[in-house]
Amino acid sequence: MRAAESAQGADPYTAPAEAIGRRDHQRVTLGHCARAFVRQPSPPYLFGGVAIVLALRLAQGQWGWRDAVIVAGLVAVTPFVEWVIHVHLLHSGKLKLLGLSFVLPTAREHRAHHRSPGVLEGVLLPVYGVLVFLPVIALTNWALSFPIHAVLGGPRLAYTTTGVLVSFSILAAYEWTHFLIHAPYRPRGRYYRTIWRNHRLHHYKNERYWFGVTSTFADRAIGTNPDQRTIERSRTARSLHAEG
Repeated sequence: MRAAESAQGADPYTAPAEAIGRRDHQRVTLGHCARAFVRQPSPPYLFGGVAIVLALRLAQGQWGWRDAVIVAGLVAVTPFVEWVIHVHLLHSGKLKLLGLSFVLPTAREHRAHHRSPGVLEGVLLPVYGVLVFLPVIALTNWALSFPIHAVLGGPRLAYTTTGVLVSFSILAAYEWTHFLIHAPYRPRGRYYRTIWRNHRLHHYKNERYWFGVTSTFADRAIGTNPDQRTIERSRTARSLHAEG
């Protein structure tokens, strides 16, 4: 791991300091990273979605305890949703359907990210990905609102909008966290140091472990957060699947 944590310019797992707009010799700060983040193509669409749903939720009113339940439920399942998406959507290999072989666009994009993890332009979802994910997230919340309403009652559409708002915000937090981990910003807080270290292990040690980005909870619960000293270095951590 020390070799991977050498000087930033020689570290293939972290973007060089030059990738973040700042004056020469300035230390890379969170502010520098945030400005670089919002200049990427997809965040404006993501934040625009958050702003639209926030305005809709404020217009609906009818705030209550059900909103808190929805927020708590979404926060609780997020580590596991993140894990499932990373494993089965981003790390999927060749798939077969009706005799045809194909690779999901999400897997192809993620493979490119593993090949060049220090390239910030490949860290975030592409614009088309955001434009697909946001409606899917909204529709999922709407579909789940029917069984939830059978249990909670109350204003279904209002707390469904709460769910969409929280889900969009969680996606924005995921994108920012992933961007920051690959940016030339060194961790300070204990929590951030943990997810920063684990994500680097996923990239350079073994791609079959350490799938969490914003949290290590699902990895610890499922068993994909081992002591890195017990895990052999994978020859496909950068290439992922050789085929496709």
